[in-house]
Parts: sequence; structure tokens; C-alpha cells
Amino acid sequence: MENVSTTALIITLVIMLVVSAYFSGSETGMMTLNRYKLRHLAKNGHRGARRVEKLLRRPDRLISLVLIGNNLVNILASALATIVGMRLYGDAGVAIATGILTFVVLIFAEVLPKTVAALYPEKVAFPSSVLLAPLQIVMMPLVWLLNTITRLLMRMVGIKADGAMSAALSKEELRTIVYESRSLMSRRNQDMLLSVLDLEKVNVDDIMVPRNEIVGININDDWKSIVRQLTHSPHGRIVLYRDSLDDTISMLRLREAYRLMTEKKEFTKEVMLRAADEIYYVPEGTPLNVQLVKFQRNKKKVGLVVDEYGDIKGLITIEDILEEIVGDFTTSMSPSLAEEVMPQNDGSVLIEGSANVRELNKAFNWMLPEEEARTVNGMVLEALEDIPLPDTTVQIGDYAIDILDVQENMIKQVRIRPQQSLKESVGS
Repeated sequence: MENVSTTALIITLVIMLVVSAYFSGSETGMMTLNRYKLRHLAKNGHRGARRVEKLLRRPDRLISLVLIGNNLVNILASALATIVGMRLYGDAGVAIATGILTFVVLIFAEVLPKTVAALYPEKVAFPSSVLLAPLQIVMMPLVWLLNTITRLLMRMVGIKADGAMSAALSKEELRTIVYESRSLMSRRNQDMLLSVLDLEKVNVDDIMVPRNEIVGININDDWKSIVRQLTHSPHGRIVLYRDSLDDTISMLRLREAYRLMTEKKEFTKEVMLRAADEIYYVPEGTPLNVQLVKFQRNKKKVGLVVDEYGDIKGLITIEDILEEIVGDFTTSMSPSLAEEVMPQNDGSVLIEGSANVRELNKAFNWMLPEEEARTVNGMVLEALEDIPLPDTTVQIGDYAIDILDVQENMIKQVRIRPQQSLKESVGS
């Protein structure tokens, strides 16, 4: 080493620092890559992405390779710096070289390359993989030895090396990704994706048409009345029953009924019943994501929701489920939420008793209880366990609910005052 000039040693030292910066930047770039974007690029034939993906299949080997290279280079640089320091400043050069080298390594071989790699991981990782891939093959014996020793030490302290974390995203993590991708998609598309993730949290009871609103035809009525109901029905399908919905017979498609009316010389009750379809029953409490698949598998578009005793609770269609994802898009005879609510200047809201509690929570960002009851009427009755008189006030959570109108044993209209509006009124 004495025969080597100081200039050559300094040049070699600089080269060692560059190599150290390469290993530091490569490690950070590889580990901060978006794995899903990397997988997408690799599937599309990107060579750099394919190399990096292959290296990341065994991250333990990659980390060992980078650390071995980085530490060897840094140790060699430290030795060279010591020699240069002693040649230039004698015995004091050791301390001087140590201080300067520490500062230079931290800035130019650690902080700077790692910061750049964290900001531009693809631009750093893809080119660096050209050298890391063959270098891993050359250094494989040393890497294997280091990993073996590491695993033995981990087992001694009770850490299982095989317990690697899954790369799969949980639903909550996926929800966070969708929520934070506002700059990449429209608000409407974002809401649709979040609604798809929420399907399993909503069941058929939450969106079904309740039993008392189901439109059907009693086949025991006179024929003229039945034909009149068919020609004036706003629905595409209608339930046929005998005297009561508890004795349902079939489900009639009105398009088929109209076809028979025009093609058959004699359209009779018997012809109508033969043209009707068998009723498809849906158990109460079925999550929407499950029911959507069942509709698809059974090639059905509508079903009657029944409880554990077989009693009919409501009716659900595939359109109802799709509307949970994309919002209202069909013409419905039922009033929309906008028609059932009337915000007031004091912060309270006038609400019809038939309004859906879950939709109110979504629209106003409220936290009304929606587990036990579907409508505001049901929620209040559940809380009071009695039919209230008008001008009664009930406190449910942070909401004061004034009963404004009660008819036919049902609450027709209420005024809901959230806690915030109550505080403002007290403060004024």
C-alpha cells in the first residue's frame, strides 16, 4: 500500500463512496416501490420491473446482498481514509479522517442517495437492478451463509422466519387507498367503489320495499279489476296472491302479460297464471354482496324477503342493489330522500316518518341507530316502546326528536335536532 500514491488512494476512496451511495440508494429504491404498480408494469412487459420483481421475491436475500456490499465498501473506505489521513497529517490524521469520512458518508453515501431514491424509487430501482441481479448470483454463497446464521439467531429468540406478512390488502386498507385517490378519479367513481366495498355491511332488510308497500294483485278479484291493475301498474313485475300476501302464488312479468294480451284472442286468468314465474324467496339478513351473486346465479331479478318463519317481510330487486352502488337511476314510485327531508334555518330537519335511517346517516353524516329499525318511525317506536302523541320529544343519542304528526298508529313527521344545533340555540 506504501507504493500506491496518495492521489490514487483518494480516487479509490471517492469510488468507494460512490459505490456505497449506489447500495444505499438501491436498498431504499427497492423497498419503497409501489408493489402493485410494479406488478402491473411487470405484467405489461417492462424489463426493469421484471428484474426488480424477481429480486423482491426473496427480500431477505436482496437485503443481505445490499448490506454485505455496503458494509464491505464502507470498511474499505474507512481503511483508505485512515491511510490518507496519516500520510497528510501524521497521527492526528486518524481523527481528522474519521471525522471527515463520517460526515461525507452520512451526507453523500446515506442521506442524499436514500432521499433521492425515496422520491424517485422507479428511476433508481430499475437501473440499479441491472447490476444487483448478476451480483446476487456471484455473492450467493456469502448471502446464503449470512441468511442461515440470521435465521438460527432468530429461532434462538423465538422469531419465526416463515411468518412473512401477506402482501394482500385488507378491505379497510383498500378503502383507504380508494379514499385517498381523489386526484386519480372522479368523486362519483370513488363513491361507487366505496359503495361496492360496503355491500357486505348492508343486508336486504335495509333496502327492501317493506311488506306494506308491496304492490300485488289478488287473483280472487273480478277479472276486469285485475286487467285494470295490470294496465295501470307502474312496475315491471307484480306479485300474484290469494286474498293476502301470506298466500303468494307467483310473480308476473307485465311485459309478458302485455304480449299475451296482444297475441291471444282470449286473455284469461288461467292464461295469466300459466305465464307467471315461480316466486324467488330471499332469507332476511342476507348481505347485499351475497344476494347480488345469488341473483346472477339463479338468473333472477326480484325476490320476496322472508323471515325465519316464512312470513313475507318485503321485496327486493337487483335494481335496488345496483342503486346502492351507483345511486338512484330508475324511476321509483317511492319518494326519494330529498322529498322526505326539509332542512330548517335553525339546523334542524323536518323528516317524514317513512325516511330510511341509513340514508339519513349517509346524507347528513349522522349516527342515528340503524340496527333495530329501518325507518325513522321504527327507530322512534323502538326507543319509546310505545306509540307517542304529537308534540312529544325523545332523545336518541345526540339527537332530540320532536314528534310532529302521528296518524294510524304511525309517526308521519318528526323534527330532528342534532346536538350541535341544540348547543347553538342554548348559546343564543
